[in-house]
Amino acid sequence: MASEFDLIKRYFNRPQPAAILGVGDDAAVVQVSPGMQLAISADMLVAGTHFYADIDPWMIGWKSMAVNISDMAAMGAQPRWATLAIALPKADETWVARFAEGFFACAEQFDVALIGGDTTRGPLTISVQIMGEIAPGQSLLRSNAHVGDDLWVSGPLGDAALALAAIQGRFPLSETELYACSPALHQPQPRVALGRALQGLAHSALDISDGLLADLGHILERSKVGAEVWLKAIPQSDIVSTHSHQSKVQAMILSGGDDYELCFTAPAKNRHRIAEIGQKLGLTMAIIGQITASPTLTVLGLDDAPLTLKEHGFDHFA
Repeated sequence: MASEFDLIKRYFNRPQPAAILGVGDDAAVVQVSPGMQLAISADMLVAGTHFYADIDPWMIGWKSMAVNISDMAAMGAQPRWATLAIALPKADETWVARFAEGFFACAEQFDVALIGGDTTRGPLTISVQIMGEIAPGQSLLRSNAHVGDDLWVSGPLGDAALALAAIQGRFPLSETELYACSPALHQPQPRVALGRALQGLAHSALDISDGLLADLGHILERSKVGAEVWLKAIPQSDIVSTHSHQSKVQAMILSGGDDYELCFTAPAKNRHRIAEIGQKLGLTMAIIGQITASPTLTVLGLDDAPLTLKEHGFDHFA
């Protein structure tokens, strides 16, 4: 059976010209570009909570990197470096090789260098820390939404939640529908280019991981404002739209999570420029509401009547 050092050497130790010193020493050494600041985030994925251990390890590898890159996108930062700490129940080289393929496929697509980490034995858990660069004063914050701002999302919501509900037997989908929805759950696409383009245009931003309403709530709390959300304005895929007359699907759109689209606020004067950016990037972007002075979050349903929702999003300890 391979040792932890064998696994690191065979599957994770790759040349990284983006680092002065990468995998192999007690610490990595990197050089931040002149005049830039360092943005840092970390995410943990636990088998049975964030993914099923028996799915294709390639997808687990991709998602574990993608959700971290998405945090950089939400800040408007350029992702540069990452570390990986992984606990494995056993040294299954077939599993590790496939995981590494997915992990590096995502890392290479977004020019992220793996520069260190740790491997140990234990319940399957994946922890990634990511670092990126951003110019001083250009970070997209949760605390800067203004009353009167348009509320935007960068793409359709609900596909990942619908796929998960189908996998868990909570919602019936045909095989064709599940096949179409599953990439949103297993292979999210971080909106890095959009986050970078929104510098100077958006007032506040975050990525949607725990559900639109739950994550939007962080902006409202930090900015001390409220919002009105229009359900019928939220972009939806054809499959989600087909089922969106059902209240349980509406809840998936609003609070299902795992979308990894950007939710951001911006002044109305920037609508045209933001729409042009979306068109250039091929994103289905839409204004889905407005920031209000009243410190409440109101959701208007398909009939424009206020909705009463039991849950706003995912909570690990609920």
